[in-house]
Amino acid sequence: MKLSFRIKHHFFSAFREFFVHHHGSLEFRAKIFALVIAANEQAKVESFVIVQDIAMNIYNGDTERANLLMISTKELVQKVRDNNGLNIDNLINNILHDLKIVPRYAKKIDIKALKLLTQLTYDEDTVSYQNNILEFLQTTKDEILDKK
Repeated sequence: MKLSFRIKHHFFSAFREFFVHHHGSLEFRAKIFALVIAANEQAKVESFVIVQDIAMNIYNGDTERANLLMISTKELVQKVRDNNGLNIDNLINNILHDLKIVPRYAKKIDIKALKLLTQLTYDEDTVSYQNNILEFLQTTKDEILDKK
């Protein structure tokens, strides 16, 4: 990554809510991606490349937003791995809380895109765990969208 992007990232990290358009939406998506990635203790760097590719499609080629989503996802996964006040259960609760406050975020749960992240997992138990998470997300999405 360019040095200018790194400097901008560190600045934006501190003040992300103020400078990033639709910050809440971006953070919600980061939580969804982080949930699936963090479920795989052996997750590889390629997971974040997939997130960035998906983000490029979501944000119509906006590299800065795609990078911000990828970095936000990476930060959340690292927090889970470091046991830094965040674990998978907390992440699920955060997602459910966000959906309760902003139900339209349910439309941002793209199971097909998230499924790409499970293709990098080779352990059967981990794949099963990730698939359970995807099923949970799909059920939650369906329930919320049916209420509308």
